[in-house]
Amino acid sequence: MAPPGKKRGAAPDTKRTKKRVPDPSGAGKRLRVDPSTTVEQVLRSKKSANLVFDLLELLESEEAELVLGAVAGCKTLFCGLLEEEQLFQGALPGGGEEEDQEEEAMMRSLGPEDKYRLFMRLRYSSCVETLLELLDHENLDVRDSALCCLMDFVGAEGQRPLQDQDGAQHGGFPRRLLSAVVEKLLSSSRDTTALSCSFQRLLLLEDVRYHVMTAVRGNLATVMAASRGAVMPVYQNNAFALMCNVNMPSKESELVNFLVPEQAKHEESKASKLSEQRRAFEKMWLVFLKYQLPSSLYKKVLVRLHDSILPHLLSPSLLLDFLCAAYDVGGAISLLALNGLFVLIHQHNLDFPDFYLKLYNLLEPSVLHARYRARFFHLADLFLSSSHLPAYLVAAFAKRLSRLALVAPPTALLILLPFIYNLIRRHPSCRLLLHKPGSDEPVDDPYLADQNDPAQCRALDSSLWEVKTLQQHHHPGVAKAALLVSSPLRHHEDDLSGVLETTVTELMEAELQQEVSSIPLEFEAARQLLQGGGGVLGRHFCLATATGGPCVV
Repeated sequence: MAPPGKKRGAAPDTKRTKKRVPDPSGAGKRLRVDPSTTVEQVLRSKKSANLVFDLLELLESEEAELVLGAVAGCKTLFCGLLEEEQLFQGALPGGGEEEDQEEEAMMRSLGPEDKYRLFMRLRYSSCVETLLELLDHENLDVRDSALCCLMDFVGAEGQRPLQDQDGAQHGGFPRRLLSAVVEKLLSSSRDTTALSCSFQRLLLLEDVRYHVMTAVRGNLATVMAASRGAVMPVYQNNAFALMCNVNMPSKESELVNFLVPEQAKHEESKASKLSEQRRAFEKMWLVFLKYQLPSSLYKKVLVRLHDSILPHLLSPSLLLDFLCAAYDVGGAISLLALNGLFVLIHQHNLDFPDFYLKLYNLLEPSVLHARYRARFFHLADLFLSSSHLPAYLVAAFAKRLSRLALVAPPTALLILLPFIYNLIRRHPSCRLLLHKPGSDEPVDDPYLADQNDPAQCRALDSSLWEVKTLQQHHHPGVAKAALLVSSPLRHHEDDLSGVLETTVTELMEAELQQEVSSIPLEFEAARQLLQGGGGVLGRHFCLATATGGPCVV
């Protein structure tokens, strides 16, 4: 037998010295080796088994075209051998050089057929390790092709297990191979987001999804514990990208697609049970959120938390501490944490101490310019919609918002004014803020703007004079909305959904589309620049001479 062309037994990330063809470009090899022909010869005759080395050598070529052909050939060859059960089944010899492994293996008292199966099994292991290395290839097509080939091997191994997979609860699923693939996707040195997107379609399969979630949880626990919880931006972003591609089913009847069909038939298979899928999903996210996150990733997690994560957890209340900590951070992170807190408070009846106190302190000028302004005011409107809130609290919010209105841009004012009016409509006891006796006389405002406690800010002793000031605003829409403060409010609430997403561009386009009647500005209409009004300016100044140069008369 020809000696193997590479080592085995080392971890996929370990650098190994490999025998290559003399021509570094691989052009000479391309003339001698055709992957499809080689695969056909190996499958047709066991005497041609040594040709598999040529195929494995092509996997290490410098040319992407040759590598893609070799990957396709390896998939056809080894999937065929797995289907025909032509690979040795059982544990391989221990670590060390591949030559040592093969020598040790061949010393066993095996017949010719078993020796052939063992020989091809060793070549299959070498192929898997090389494909794992190709997941780091600079060419995206090579990475995608290697990933698809590895997952085909996972499916083929699942139907013809090569070794014991640790118990009947996993139904013979090749977890070791899948865990090696997940480990490469969770790289700590390079971005694997694009590769994770290619992996997304495979996560629609129930057994793949379950075992990927289990593998991600174990990898997170190991890597983050080794780093002592320090922030690892590249690794954590890769983990988040992979985890976001997991789409959980909502019903047991939806668990119908399996990479290994036997998983669905096995009674003890956890992948075929929705409760086990949700438990694996919950454990994965709890481990991920246990450690400190980069600020940018913190925001991405909070954006998805309320609709993509919380509904699929067995115990959503386990994330209360995480959301409380995020709510205390301040700024945009606190605004985004409101979504998750809203779900926990309204759907799971969890109590959050001093919630309205912290919500009141979020009302600062910066919130008017935040990217998530529309989301914040939508949730704030929901939190303040209860008619059982005390009058002093509602008055404090109305007064705080009216004070913010003095420094707000027009797009924010079109949100703030209807918001204030809705608060007063829901709580008639706060109408005295609009029609306080003697409010037209200049007096000192008793409202304490620097007081962080709404119960101590004396909002009920004040009035909404700030809204009346906006009746002189330059934007006609704002001035018109502010006029409502001088007349009785109707009982019907304003719908905020139409103004939450309003932008400056939309306001400008609306103004430009309005038809404006012509207004005479002077007796004699000017027909060109610097003329008109009797031509006085035209007699002394002109813009240019006949030759194009400036002139002054």
